[in-house]
Amino acid sequence: MTRIPENDRNILEQAIYLPMVLTILNRDMQIVDSSPFKLKRPYLELIEETMKVIQGELAHVKKYMRVNKMKVERIQSDDAFTMYMFLYKGYEEHHNYFNPRLRNRVEELMRHYLYRRLMKPTSDSTKEA
Repeated sequence: MTRIPENDRNILEQAIYLPMVLTILNRDMQIVDSSPFKLKRPYLELIEETMKVIQGELAHVKKYMRVNKMKVERIQSDDAFTMYMFLYKGYEEHHNYFNPRLRNRVEELMRHYLYRRLMKPTSDSTKEA
């Protein structure tokens, strides 16, 4: 059983996921930059702006973790699982994450940061009949 409250566990998980998203976006930016796109600047700008937003959120996460004496470290991984150690106010917990779950969550976050965060919420009253 975990001693870490859900909100703080979510912060610790953000410290896992956000760097992964940044790594993927950085690689994608290099691929777009070296690709034969006719107009690559809009794609590069989208990726750059997305990375800035994520970096800002990651800075907030790191500050929160520092103030609240929290830390996360990757301990080991294999083909199926990756184990992380969570240090939380003097307590140490080990958590195993299924690698496809990590990949799926990173993919969800990429969707959110690349375009869903920019979409305006729609309501039923604004839809045309």
